[in-house]
Amino acid sequence: MAKPSVNTLQALLANSVTTYGDKIAYTYGDEQQVSYNQLGQQAAELRYYLATHGISRHDKVALISENMPNWGIAYYALGSMGVVIVPVLVDFSAAEMNTVLRHAEVKALIVSDKVLNKLEKDAVVLPELTLSIHSFTNLKTGESIHDVWQAAGEQAKAWEPETVEPDDLACIIYTSGTTGRSKGVMLTHNNLIWDADTCRTLYPVADDDVSISVLPLAHTYECTLGLILGTMNGSTTHYIDKAPTANVLMPLFRKHRPTMMLTVPLIIEKIFRAGVKSKFTKSPVMRFLYGIRPIQYLLHKVAGKKLKRVFGGHLRFFGIGGAAVSPEVERFLRDAKFPYSCGYGLTETSPMLCGLPVDKTKYRSVGPPMVGIEYKLVDVNPHTGEGELVVKGPNVMKGYYKDPESTASVLSPDGWFRTGDLAVVDKKNNVTLKGRSKNMILGASGENIYPEEIEAVINEMDSVVESVVYQNKGRLVASVYLNAEEFAKKYHDLISSAHNYQEELKKRMDAYLKELKIKVNQMVSRHSQLNDVELRQEPFEKTATMKIKRFMINKDKNQDADRQADVKA
Repeated sequence: MAKPSVNTLQALLANSVTTYGDKIAYTYGDEQQVSYNQLGQQAAELRYYLATHGISRHDKVALISENMPNWGIAYYALGSMGVVIVPVLVDFSAAEMNTVLRHAEVKALIVSDKVLNKLEKDAVVLPELTLSIHSFTNLKTGESIHDVWQAAGEQAKAWEPETVEPDDLACIIYTSGTTGRSKGVMLTHNNLIWDADTCRTLYPVADDDVSISVLPLAHTYECTLGLILGTMNGSTTHYIDKAPTANVLMPLFRKHRPTMMLTVPLIIEKIFRAGVKSKFTKSPVMRFLYGIRPIQYLLHKVAGKKLKRVFGGHLRFFGIGGAAVSPEVERFLRDAKFPYSCGYGLTETSPMLCGLPVDKTKYRSVGPPMVGIEYKLVDVNPHTGEGELVVKGPNVMKGYYKDPESTASVLSPDGWFRTGDLAVVDKKNNVTLKGRSKNMILGASGENIYPEEIEAVINEMDSVVESVVYQNKGRLVASVYLNAEEFAKKYHDLISSAHNYQEELKKRMDAYLKELKIKVNQMVSRHSQLNDVELRQEPFEKTATMKIKRFMINKDKNQDADRQADVKA
């Protein structure tokens, strides 16, 4: 549990600066290194500047930027003066950012150049006080916070912010969401600190730990388990000044040799399919051998050793969260003895709820709820034991900002939070997720159909990148996005000799989709069998943690129907 003396961002910053001093907290490319002392000093300068420009405890300040050390400096500066931080994902549209700025009633904005260009291009009205995150200068006056601090001399050094209380609101996080409308999740200082501290039972982070950050800091997963947990324990985090592609990451793995990393399923699934599975399924003979489980196990062990070396050879904890990892990828990670752990949580729970240490992982389970979290299943199906997971604990949000109706729909007066996730729990309290209750499809005879389970089967098929299963007029449909390049290579000889290449390619794809439907239907329960499989021409739109925005599927279908109606008219 969190120590009583360190249960706010204010106390955490002071404690870590004193404890870890000149140790490096953050780096950024080859240009910037920030020690814990520098983190404390720059946070103090920013705090003082904001205070002298009308920002006080409980005011809201938005933070919109790509990952960099200055993001962490700004976060701790704001949190340690009791300001409510409004971190916004950079992949939000300018219109969405504008909605957040207005809804949260922010009094100031700290922003990156890239985001600023996006906002100005869309003519978004910025707060009077807007600072550049790169230089910490006032974009309207050109004032530097460092110059203001220096000019104030002893007065600045003597200034202290008000004491922040554990139950003070620390941040309002607007979810990117898979179902549409974004809501502002209100998290307290104690929510965040308690959750980060309790995560040490899953991986005891120490001051010799090194991580490379690849997920957005504006998301609670990276913020709580990466930024806050790292600062709490004096570890070093390396931020990347480029997109985290394989070409960018490989040299960084060799240089920094991370001991811990946080990721989402899509990233490790891409690594598996491109770097492991593709090599073992190149030829018909290899594909046959790879299909024999004992041989597959041995091949996975060999590939696992190589993968550990790729990550620098020092990796001790590889946290996977944000969505369920596919069965074939988890099977590989287990065979390879890769130090992975699949956790589970939501923004509304700060975010971690369930998890297991790397040496105790359970296949297809996210582990038990963490110590201190109560749980129960409600609306349980008597035949399957599945029910909605409902939780209560120090990490559960205060509610949705300015949205009492939505808050009341998920949070009871006595603090029980409805996760919206359907699950089963075994005798050891290990939670296995079945899918989102909102995604569940009711079959013709009242059976529960979980699209995520069918998608997991589809996504293991050759050339499939991703898929979404949905119901359309009572029929179960799979929308499938293929790796067209890989597919064309597979049938190259047959297609290239055809008179009409595109026509033959389409014919082969149609035949493949029919074959895929047959294979999938042989592997799923009778009520989960597909009626139709359709080819999707482009990747599905995703959230910041790479989850597919399911609500966009219906939107696309409605637009297609409108277009067809226009043509008929």
